[in-house]
Amino acid sequence: MNNTPSPYSHLPLKEMGSVTSICRPGHHAASASLDMDSPALALLTDFQQVRAFTVSSQSSVDDALQMMKQNRIHMLLVINDKGEFTGVVSARILFGGSAVTRVMQEGGLSREDVTVDMIQLPREELHAIDHERLERATVGDLVQTLKASGDRHVLVTDHDENGSFHIRGVISAREVSNALGIDLDHPPEAHSFSAIRSVVLGHDL
Repeated sequence: MNNTPSPYSHLPLKEMGSVTSICRPGHHAASASLDMDSPALALLTDFQQVRAFTVSSQSSVDDALQMMKQNRIHMLLVINDKGEFTGVVSARILFGGSAVTRVMQEGGLSREDVTVDMIQLPREELHAIDHERLERATVGDLVQTLKASGDRHVLVTDHDENGSFHIRGVISAREVSNALGIDLDHPPEAHSFSAIRSVVLGHDL
């Protein structure tokens, strides 16, 4: 067993329960030739530059799935009728099907009656990294954080001049894996996306 201390550190994750707004803006592309010592910001999908893909909490799961397919994305931010961020829904939930099936069985519903709100991972169960902390982090720090948390996506928060927090962007384990040529499809370990991992067998979608 390798006990050599890692030069990289876990980034502090914080609770998302009070964050209800999403940064609005144009396209993110991961920088080429990244390594573990590259700036972590190179892998941020920044919602000040790229439109955040959102879905209404009252949308059907099939509409959400179609939106993901059309835009070739793997996660949607969920908003309520007030435009407030309430959680996320991922391709792992929608393609896996177990969560949808459970809601159908428990509520006596047909699939077309299942809404995003019924299967989303609520913001109270999510964590995020502060943008200011990310500015000082390396890609290696991201790798350590993703391995420790088991998350497939990590939200990034920022604050405005009034001190109000909003979602600034997202970092995807898939993009980190692709940039470094490594496999971050590690076994489930911990908190924020455990609900997603528990309903899907196989690889990241």
